Amino acid sequence: MANIKSAKKRILVNRTKAERNKAIKSSVKTAVKKVRVAIEANDKAAAQAALVAASATIDKAASKGVYHKNTASRKVSRLAKAVNEMA
Repeated sequence: MANIKSAKKRILVNRTKAERNKAIKSSVKTAVKKVRVAIEANDKAAAQAALVAASATIDKAASKGVYHKNTASRKVSRLAKAVNEMA
């Protein structure tokens, strides 16, 4: 355990940020899963609606620094490609 006050603060701050990042990543995974479920069910309208929500969630995660912008772009691109290949 840290003895220096600033080190103790870093531990607390890092823990807080890790929890926030974990929550954001979890919401991204949920959004992506909703798109995948809609694709498997062959529901084009639901898949497109879920895609819009998922891309917004992924873009927010990228703007917060949880994901790199290229990673976020790649995720959105692959989801959009999967939705477009449905029909």
